Amino acid sequence: MQYRTPSASQLVGTYTTEQLREEFLAGGLFKPGEANFRWWETDRTIFGGIIPLAAPLSLPNRPELRSAFFLERREAGAINLGGPGFARVDGVEFALESLDTLYLGRGTKEVSFGSRDAAQPARIWFLSYPAHMTYPVRHIPFQSLKGDRLGTRENANERTLYKVIYPDAFPTCQIVMGFTRMESGSVWNTMPPHTHLRRSEVYLYYNLPENHAVFHFMGPPQSTRHIVAHNLEAVLSPPWSVHSGVGTAAYSFVWCMGGENQQFADMDAVPIAQIK
Repeated sequence: MQYRTPSASQLVGTYTTEQLREEFLAGGLFKPGEANFRWWETDRTIFGGIIPLAAPLSLPNRPELRSAFFLERREAGAINLGGPGFARVDGVEFALESLDTLYLGRGTKEVSFGSRDAAQPARIWFLSYPAHMTYPVRHIPFQSLKGDRLGTRENANERTLYKVIYPDAFPTCQIVMGFTRMESGSVWNTMPPHTHLRRSEVYLYYNLPENHAVFHFMGPPQSTRHIVAHNLEAVLSPPWSVHSGVGTAAYSFVWCMGGENQQFADMDAVPIAQIK
């Protein structure tokens, strides 16, 4: 089967720093008292940040969706990266402690997010993809997760990967979601890198100390580029692009995938010797 190479994968090597950042980096997502969203054409991805203060914030129904409500034809995942919060979903309330996750199935109508204390507000990372059928709402407490230890201290990539929304846990239409936490002194993630033509990915970097950054590597394996990302900035990773990073300090990141294949191991590894 012939693969029609996207023009962006061929042109990305000619982009300036600002062009790379404009197309593949998203910042300014987390603003107190607001819900901010972005649309990415790849896999029709919607992502954003929600910080409720004294009053809960409802999931808005944007005119661009052309739908009766936000999740009429979509599913979503939401993870709390801030203080204690809660979500009200069609009249049912779910506690959202730090790193708790909520899966929202297609057809969920009324969704709002709140903070227990406006002085230490919840910080909700939200990501949504189109859905072809309905699956039930799921609440996944952080305390119920068992992480996978990866990497070594010698290679500066000792980390714990937490799978949260994935097929072995419960069914979804296409969303796969989790997060990774680097150990102190370790700074490399997803090295050696890989691509996966059957799905796209969004990285959100968080817990990155002030005045530090992550150098996120992207692009075709033989023509890589990098984007400098700071705390609470997201990088968009097309199916044809590698996605790996190195920080100036230890950090964490949420990874979110949508597309054709949900199997976590469905990837095409790129040996380090072949990276250019």
